[in-house]
Amino acid sequence: MRTYMSSRTCRWAKARPTLTLALLLTIVGASRPCRACFSIVVGKDASADGGVIVAHNEDDEAPQIVNHHKVPRRSHPPGATVTLRQGGVLEQAQRAWAYLWSEMPGMSFSDSYINEWGVTVTSDNCPSREDKPQLTDGGIGYMLRRLVAERARTAREGVLLAGKLVERFGYVDSGRTYIIADPGEGWLFCVVQGKRWLARRVPDDEVAMVANTYTIRAVDLQDKANVLASADILDYAKSRGWYNPQADGPFDFARVYANPKAAASPNNTGRQWSGLSYVARDRLEPDRGLPFSVVPKHKLSVRDVMQILRHDKETESGPAPADSPLVCALCSGATQTSFAAQLRRGMPLDIGIVYWVCLSSPRASFYIPFHFGLSDLPAGFRLESQRPTKEAFETRVQAPFTVNPQEAFWMFSNFSDKIDRRGPHAAAAVKAEAQRIERDAFALQKSVEETARRSYKDDNATALRLLENYSKGIYLSCMEAMDSLLAAND
Repeated sequence: MRTYMSSRTCRWAKARPTLTLALLLTIVGASRPCRACFSIVVGKDASADGGVIVAHNEDDEAPQIVNHHKVPRRSHPPGATVTLRQGGVLEQAQRAWAYLWSEMPGMSFSDSYINEWGVTVTSDNCPSREDKPQLTDGGIGYMLRRLVAERARTAREGVLLAGKLVERFGYVDSGRTYIIADPGEGWLFCVVQGKRWLARRVPDDEVAMVANTYTIRAVDLQDKANVLASADILDYAKSRGWYNPQADGPFDFARVYANPKAAASPNNTGRQWSGLSYVARDRLEPDRGLPFSVVPKHKLSVRDVMQILRHDKETESGPAPADSPLVCALCSGATQTSFAAQLRRGMPLDIGIVYWVCLSSPRASFYIPFHFGLSDLPAGFRLESQRPTKEAFETRVQAPFTVNPQEAFWMFSNFSDKIDRRGPHAAAAVKAEAQRIERDAFALQKSVEETARRSYKDDNATALRLLENYSKGIYLSCMEAMDSLLAAND
């Protein structure tokens, strides 16, 4: 079984005298495990390819399994309905868009989606302070992101749909930030248990990151182009005694609605600070409050965000200046899957949408590209429909390693387990090899896509077959690399 605690912690690095006593006291005990998903949104003008990038590490304690599917576009007859997990019923859409689905059986809040329009939905647990939630017909939780993927053609449309569903049924979990993006823009949709929510658009030339606590601070609720919210977001906070305009000043969503412990935890603010410090043009002071988003020092590529998601060891060279007060891991042994969604317009979306998926933790694994136009991911990416038992999980990941493309999740998880047990030298070798394979994949991507674009209109099948072969070749390189790396480190 992998040990998760050490890579989930924050450490001191020459603590500075400007740190407050409150921050010092909060950092004590920071080595305890926490739910530690991490998300990145890169605005289209902050990205190297002119499209939005969404990247995410999904952290959940074992035992787990991750499946990846492509679900085709579907039609439903008039009058059809959808039944939510808690029992609520709503009308079915006559047409549901096709989508890629990262599925974690048995988990209610861990799936991610990219639909045929590039609308991407993923999330981070962000506890709220709500203790008297209003729910109708049991509320909504698991199905919220699925309904956005099935029905939204744009990110803004997805935000408005999610807001309507939350106001209609009420949200069942404590709180969460959903990343809802498309090739043109990205939004952070913050939902509070019950019927309140607030969303903010990520500026096109900036980068936002989320680490398990709300990050939306002061907002102008009249700026409907960039801020959307439930109508009573202010009045409800006043009625609960959480917000007093005269005493508190401008409305600060995170300060008002976040669970205070989650908001103060260095596992959350520290990870957000570490991630933003990789890219921020200007130095960030963690003890002065973190911004919603930052202007990057240079335009970011998909490859750049992959390296941020790989940041794992407290002792490794990272983004922080030498006198930074704390450095936090952004991935861990509990990272079950990771992805970077490359969302581009200016070409057929079958080619412009690329799902770079990593099974197991990216610190000891590889990102493999899959264009949306593929009929499906390889068969081995779809395995059990039930969450495994602890015993079954341990048996799989601790067995001797074998290259088996028919069981992708188990193959990559088994490999990661072996590397984790062999220590830093083996991990460094994997990282170097993964970066080499990914560098080659990006170098080849442009020519493959240009060839596919030329034939797409007149010979769609040939174009998509070329993209499929591109993915297969990289997948094969990853399997060969795993086999060689383990043999070399025996």
